[in-house]
Amino acid sequence: MIKTDILIIGAGPTGLFAVFEAGLLKLKCHLIDALPQAGGQCSEIYPKKPIYDIPGFPEILAGDLVTNLMEQIKPFQPGFTLGERAETIEKLEDDTFIVTTNKGTKHHAPIVAIAGGLGSFEPRKPLLENLDQFEDRGVAYIIKDPEVYRNKKVVIAGGGDSALDWSIFLADVAAEVTLVHRRNEFRGALDSVEKVQELKNLGKINLITPAEIIGLKGKDSLTSVIVKKAGDSAEEITLEVDNFIPLFGLSPKLGPIADWGLAIEKNAIIVDNTLDYQTNIPGIYAIGDVNTYPGKLKLILCGFHEATLMCQSAFQRIFPYKKYVMKYTTVGGVAGFDGSKKEAPKAVVKAIE
Repeated sequence: MIKTDILIIGAGPTGLFAVFEAGLLKLKCHLIDALPQAGGQCSEIYPKKPIYDIPGFPEILAGDLVTNLMEQIKPFQPGFTLGERAETIEKLEDDTFIVTTNKGTKHHAPIVAIAGGLGSFEPRKPLLENLDQFEDRGVAYIIKDPEVYRNKKVVIAGGGDSALDWSIFLADVAAEVTLVHRRNEFRGALDSVEKVQELKNLGKINLITPAEIIGLKGKDSLTSVIVKKAGDSAEEITLEVDNFIPLFGLSPKLGPIADWGLAIEKNAIIVDNTLDYQTNIPGIYAIGDVNTYPGKLKLILCGFHEATLMCQSAFQRIFPYKKYVMKYTTVGGVAGFDGSKKEAPKAVVKAIE
């Protein structure tokens, strides 16, 4: 039985930052994640994708963000159960919880924080007859390492942020980038749309809209795609390619957590955002992309904020009779529960009396 103060389900950026905030309060954390490494989607799906909205970093690769977060929480020595999925939860008479994974590993904690991101997910695939024939033979739904496409001819399909961002990024990597979208309008950020148009005008991206991919050709591997333009002519174009990357988003699922008795709306866990992001079950919180509330934004920086307030509430729940005093990160030390002055790793911010 693994015992901890806060059991965090999900080791993505929000879950990792929660370890830091809990550590400042002298609370021990243990994380469960179905993936074999920490970092969530940032490690598994797009480690080389740049992120632009992390404060203090005009641009940072997703994988580097995870590396920095792991370094930040190292002084607090969190535990990890990786490669296992949180399966069941049991609430004991003392209001603590036992969470058991699909491999039978049991975890005991007074606080459970669900930071599962989008949950388990599968890529949304285009309806192409022979698509599965070319999976891992020229067709991919996730870009993990852009260097795979160095000096290759790449066709990307999609109209959201991911399709736009990767088209922009690969314009300086691939020999040729073609972006195909079934509409003239895109769903992504306006500055990304403008950047794609600029790269098109410079001849660095081929933009085909409105159109869609209707066929794939090849023997042992993909050699070409068939593009059908929309409109009266319905012209079909065959493009020679090395790689086809349909980026139509992910289909998220909560998995076993959906059966835990939590209030759920549209595959997200309803929380109280007026105070601490607690669910309808006292002692269970949901932070990051996995939760929902009025005005919710699915941004990493919002998950960081939610994790901070969750830890404050968790401390008061675990130690209802202890007085808590907030201090800044510039304070050089932290008072221990016994009143003694302890040296804090890299200037811990909070004091507890």
